[in-house]
Amino acid sequence: MMKRMSLIMLSVAALTACGEKAQNLGTKKDATAFSGAENHFVQPGWTAGDKNSWEQHLRARGQYGMNDHSRAP
Repeated sequence: MMKRMSLIMLSVAALTACGEKAQNLGTKKDATAFSGAENHFVQPGWTAGDKNSWEQHLRARGQYGMNDHSRAP
């Protein structure tokens, strides 16, 4: 009896897993990282949509702002 019950439960679980639909949001495209926001919260000197400016600010932040080895005494 237990073997039959487990076989039934296994088949039910297998059938419910096959019926799952894809969970996508549609055809929405992500924006590029350097397109950014155009408000007063962005860092001065960076213009939204300028890839070169974005890369320069990332490089500077990585070197000076977020690098503990360069700030250690």
